[in-house]
Amino acid sequence: MTVQASANGKARALQVLRTCGQNFAGLWERLSLYLPLAMMGLLAVGTYWLVRNTPAAYEAEAARPVSHEMDYFMRRATVKTFDDTGRLKTEIFGTEARHFQDIETLEIDQARMRSTSPEGRLTTATANRALSNDAGSEVQLMGNASVVREPMQNPDGSWMPRLEYKGEFLHVFMNEDRVKSHLPVVLTRGSDVFSGDTFAYDNLDQVADLKGRVKGLLVPRATAGSVSIKPSR
Repeated sequence: MTVQASANGKARALQVLRTCGQNFAGLWERLSLYLPLAMMGLLAVGTYWLVRNTPAAYEAEAARPVSHEMDYFMRRATVKTFDDTGRLKTEIFGTEARHFQDIETLEIDQARMRSTSPEGRLTTATANRALSNDAGSEVQLMGNASVVREPMQNPDGSWMPRLEYKGEFLHVFMNEDRVKSHLPVVLTRGSDVFSGDTFAYDNLDQVADLKGRVKGLLVPRATAGSVSIKPSR
């Protein structure tokens, strides 16, 4: 009787354990169906908590106003500009150059400039100080400013005379081939000399426009030049 009771007890215990294992396996199967959804919910909650509690360390700083301060300088500077084909258009030399980012301008002391047109005509310029934009398309010459266009022979055999403009201020537009000044300028064309209170010259039209108190000295010569002088009030 004792042996039989013990055997029956073991059988019932095994049955209970088997039943518990089956129940646990079924429960685990049911839980595994919802586990991905639970993990996604937990991840969403964690992300939301991170966003709410992360310090604003990466917030964009307010743009600072650009001050008029030199951002770099060069001594014994040389600045060159080229056209789309790689041809050298302009060279500007100076004892010192200072760049200002806010106005995108290069300021050059004791400036000297050389420029060659596509036709091969050489233009040189000098001044105590020059201001050039970053593109090199505009140069303002200040203090003992001088621009010289060397003589050149035209395809028809005629000659374009030497041209020189002198004044305290000359504004040179490189791409448009123009020079102007709101201050008095002396223009020397070959042997002829003209002066005026203001000055504008367009090389494409071959016209120099002098205004104000205009004076001129014409020297007779055998061949007439191609530049027209237009005094106006």
